[in-house]
Amino acid sequence: MAVRTEGTPCWVDAQLPDLEAGKRFYGELFGWTFDPDRDEALLRGRRVAGLVPKRDGRMPTTWTVYLATENAGTLAARIRAADGRMVMDPYPVGPFGVLALAADPGGAVFGLRQAGDDDGFAAVNEPGAFCWMEVYTRRPDAVDTFYATVFGYLGRQADPEEEGAGPGPDYRVWSPPGSRPGDDGAFGGRAVITDDFPAEMPGHILVHFRVDDCDGACDTTVRLGGRVVTPARDTPHGRVAVLRDNQGALFAVLAEPESGPRATPEDGPRAAPEDGPRAAPESGDTY
Repeated sequence: MAVRTEGTPCWVDAQLPDLEAGKRFYGELFGWTFDPDRDEALLRGRRVAGLVPKRDGRMPTTWTVYLATENAGTLAARIRAADGRMVMDPYPVGPFGVLALAADPGGAVFGLRQAGDDDGFAAVNEPGAFCWMEVYTRRPDAVDTFYATVFGYLGRQADPEEEGAGPGPDYRVWSPPGSRPGDDGAFGGRAVITDDFPAEMPGHILVHFRVDDCDGACDTTVRLGGRVVTPARDTPHGRVAVLRDNQGALFAVLAEPESGPRATPEDGPRAAPEDGPRAAPESGDTY
C-alpha cells in the first residue's frame, strides 16, 4: 500500500439523510456503483467516495474531504496548537483506519484519515472521481499560515491574468511538501469569501469531481432533483460549475480542456493544469 504525503486529499464522503436517494442520484450522475458491504462508491470497481447515512439531523448535509496522516493523534495536537480546533477527536473505524474532523481558523471543516486496511482513493482525476479541493475563507492570512504550519503546504499566489479573471482576486494554489509550488503536484487552493457573498456564508471546503461534460452534468443534476448554484463557465483550466444534489450537499464539477493533461490514479490528486478552477458559489447562495 502506497504511503500518501501527509495533508494531501485521500478520501471524500457525503453525509446524507436518505442514503438510497443519494445512491440513485450519484449513480446516474457519475456512473458510480456501490459496495454492498461498505458505504463506498465505486467507479468501474475502484473506490472513489463514501456515501454515509446522516445519523444526527443537526449535522449539515455536506461533502467532506479527508487529508492523509500517519498519526491522527499527533496531527490533532498540531491543529490545536496552530489555532485550529478538533470537531471530532480521532476514533477508530475498523478497516477504514482512524478518522477525525477538524476546522481551520476560518471555520472550514475537513477530515483526517489515518490509513487502515485500504488507503482511500483508488481512482482520482478522471471522470466520476475527485480532482480538486478548494478552501473558502474570510481569514486568508490566518488560513494560509495554518495549512503551512500544520501540513507544510507550499503555496503560490495565482496571477489573475493566468486565471482569466479581472484584477484583484486573491487565490492561492497549494502543493504538498517536497514539490515545487504550483507544479503538477498541486491538489487544491484557497479562495476568499468577499463582501459580495452573504454575511452568513461560513468558511468551507468545496469538493470538485471531474466530468466529461460540465453542461450535461448540470442538466442531469436538475433532472434528478438537484440544482445549479453557479452555472457552467469556461476557465483556463476547463469548464466548471457548482451544484447541489437532491438533498442539499454542495459540490463542483470540472470538465478539463480538450488538450489538458490527464492524471492516472497513481499520480495522486492534482489540479488540471497549474492553478485551481475557482468556482465559487454565487453571491445569492448560502453554504
